[in-house]
Amino acid sequence: MNCGVGNLERMAVIFRRAPLSTPLPLPVFSSSSNPLRPQVSFSASAASARMEPHNQGRTKFMDFPYVSAPHRDLMLDLVSTLENRLGSQLLPCTLPPDVQYYQNQTGTASATLHVRSGHKPSQIDFILGSWIHCELPTGGALNITSLSAYLNSSTDAPNFLIELIQGSPTSLVLILDLPPRKELVLYPDYIQTFYEDTQLETRRQVLEKIPEVVPYVSSSLYIRSLVSPTAIMARIDTGTSGPGRMEEVVKSSINPIAKELLDIWLDRCACGEREVAEVERAYLEKRDGLVKKKTIEIDLGMSLPRLFGQEVADRILESLQEFFTA
Repeated sequence: MNCGVGNLERMAVIFRRAPLSTPLPLPVFSSSSNPLRPQVSFSASAASARMEPHNQGRTKFMDFPYVSAPHRDLMLDLVSTLENRLGSQLLPCTLPPDVQYYQNQTGTASATLHVRSGHKPSQIDFILGSWIHCELPTGGALNITSLSAYLNSSTDAPNFLIELIQGSPTSLVLILDLPPRKELVLYPDYIQTFYEDTQLETRRQVLEKIPEVVPYVSSSLYIRSLVSPTAIMARIDTGTSGPGRMEEVVKSSINPIAKELLDIWLDRCACGEREVAEVERAYLEKRDGLVKKKTIEIDLGMSLPRLFGQEVADRILESLQEFFTA
């Protein structure tokens, strides 16, 4: 398998930018005065059955078993912060167990997919987390961890994205951004609100001052068209300094910056209030829908079969399509 940066990127984005369908309703616990035990027992049983695959899938996802301790701690902190802040606005993950965790026939590649829809009338469309582990013919391994949070058309605020693509213990590509959902050249106030006032550019500059960090220019024009002007796209190579130095960079530099960006997104975007006219909502729905279509056709359709085989890819794609088109 060719593991050039372009291919790593395509693998890295396979679980991204695909808005889910209308969220499934939460289990209904009746508050009626009917005292019959069978009704209460059935409700509790149904709720338990519904939560079981969510809990099992979340446990597997939160393992992050193939990355370093600082890398794992970063992802755990981000996921926990996101879920704790959004709380009741999120529905349980309802993907089938063999979609929440899957592997190829030889066991050399495995992955998780954890998706939670937003509970209406919140502004949350969905959050999506994943990790991918793929053993390479050269003896090394490719490890990708990602976390995204998407808003629905009730707001035009940016989304949140972090992805760490690690091709070796001493080499890492970081993508960290609040991707815009409006054409920035037409809305300078949008740039001011979400990118200048929040001083996102300073975070990027701080990270790029580290000797082992160089700017990363994506080979994909599609990716470059979706990120913001302040996106952190960096390659970290610790070379002869070894894995220990990489762990230090993740812990002391990437970790605090990623947390700051997530806090900004939660305060300004997820929990901020912005009035969106009906015509703007139609635009947002169309734009988000086009991004979703592109993801399915190019990223998912091309990457999943190569990594996991056609049978597994078909199962994952079919399950996700049910969410997309419901």
